[in-house]
Amino acid sequence: PPCLLLQFLGYLRACDRLLKQGYEEGQVEEAMEMFQYSEKKAAEFLHLLAQFNDMGFQQNEIKEVLLLCENHREKALEELMTQ
Repeated sequence: PPCLLLQFLGYLRACDRLLKQGYEEGQVEEAMEMFQYSEKKAAEFLHLLAQFNDMGFQQNEIKEVLLLCENHREKALEELMTQ
């Protein structure tokens, strides 16, 4: 159906925009899936993931905390600091 094709093309364009921001393909696909293909939420997640990763936190812990805290930066940082 044309509707599915349009959704798929939208997904590809969103992934392309995120890849052009320098995120890895696997991370982009995972983030888009985790947030039901919301480009905005996936972009927030990827940004915070990179930020917390640069601070030295473990990627698997960051992912878990960001999901629990729904990408809320301060809550997630607090949670990571207490682990």
